[in-house]
Amino acid sequence: MPDIKVIGFSFNKLFVEKNSQEFKDLKIDRNIKIESVEKAKPYALQIKEEMLEIRFKYGITYSPDVAKFEFSGSLLVTAEPKVIKEFLNEWKDKKFPEKHKIVIFNIIMRKSDIKALEIEDEMGLPLHVALPLIREEKQ
Repeated sequence: MPDIKVIGFSFNKLFVEKNSQEFKDLKIDRNIKIESVEKAKPYALQIKEEMLEIRFKYGITYSPDVAKFEFSGSLLVTAEPKVIKEFLNEWKDKKFPEKHKIVIFNIIMRKSDIKALEIEDEMGLPLHVALPLIREEKQ
């Protein structure tokens, strides 16, 4: 069980640009960058734990020059004071704690990918991740 708990997620920038309808030799890359990790003030009186705000950027690039997605936002997480201190100490060197990276990155990808899939569908872009399909069973 992770010792951090995500209590909030929001986007503050959703930028999408489509430059071409040509999808031949298409290459799609995704990336996540943590922009900052800072102590956050409780936004509700019932929250007693210490909180961190983790700001991120998420990008999807369709090469060669077909489309580009740039999302940014933040997560609010709670944790024990010891864990908060570890986060902040590692972030002084612009390092993200490895033991929490998978949890945080998966949340960012899940939320961002859902938003991107919706936009890709509306803009007529190929999906950047494969969705499951029902197939006829071979006898």
